Amino acid sequence: MAKADTLDPDNNPWHWLAADLRVWRLERNLSQTQLAEILEVDGSTVSNYESATTKLPLDKAEILDRLWRTRGHFARIRRYAESAHDPNWFDAYTRYERQASTVKPYSALALHGLLQTPAYARALLVGGQVVDDIDRAVEERIARQEILVEDPPPNLWVLIKESVLWDPVGGPEVMHAQLAHLLGLSHKRNTMIRVVPRSLGAHPGIDGSFTLLTTSKGEHAWSEAVAGGRLVSDPAKLPEYRVRYERIGADALSRDSTRSLITKVMEAMQ
Repeated sequence: MAKADTLDPDNNPWHWLAADLRVWRLERNLSQTQLAEILEVDGSTVSNYESATTKLPLDKAEILDRLWRTRGHFARIRRYAESAHDPNWFDAYTRYERQASTVKPYSALALHGLLQTPAYARALLVGGQVVDDIDRAVEERIARQEILVEDPPPNLWVLIKESVLWDPVGGPEVMHAQLAHLLGLSHKRNTMIRVVPRSLGAHPGIDGSFTLLTTSKGEHAWSEAVAGGRLVSDPAKLPEYRVRYERIGADALSRDSTRSLITKVMEAMQ
């Protein structure tokens, strides 16, 4: 979690926005409390803006541009940060995931982290060659699943591209156990798992995996990418993710048909 004195504005656009906010505030001899009054938030929120632990909303950026006559400076950086890859995207994503009341992943290439067994997770990490400490990465991924046994647990509504079930990640034995785990999860009251059949061909989920998160403070969308990712919190951009998710789900198999398919694939993995 970034602090104001450890920001990296050269490499992180959200840190750039946070650092500029602090510089411009100090140049105007304003305290955080005074700026909070201008933005109609509390002082701790301004502190979070300046440490990049909370993202400055676009409407607040526009207020600053108007009052400080910065010719769209803050809104421009805010829009750029929203569209760029955030090097700390996964830290932010997991923070929202822990707070989520509903998690809606669509998996196009591999199962979502909340669904993975340790062996499946290890096989993905080893195959991907993106981390040095495999053991630690597996532990951190599986630890995220603790939210599924909380009281109450979040609603977990999952859409999976059928090819994900057939890819023998880690080999047939690992995949068989992973599918058995998936089948068990599908019977939990708060979990709904549905598969998008490969017979569908081209469909709205062809572009890749993403996840919708609903928390008490709003909705967020996480879109995966190679060596990074994108976390979207802008209310103006979230509807396209919701519509995309619903369109994918419209063509997915029913829950019962999904269980039958998972069982079929498990038998093929024996």
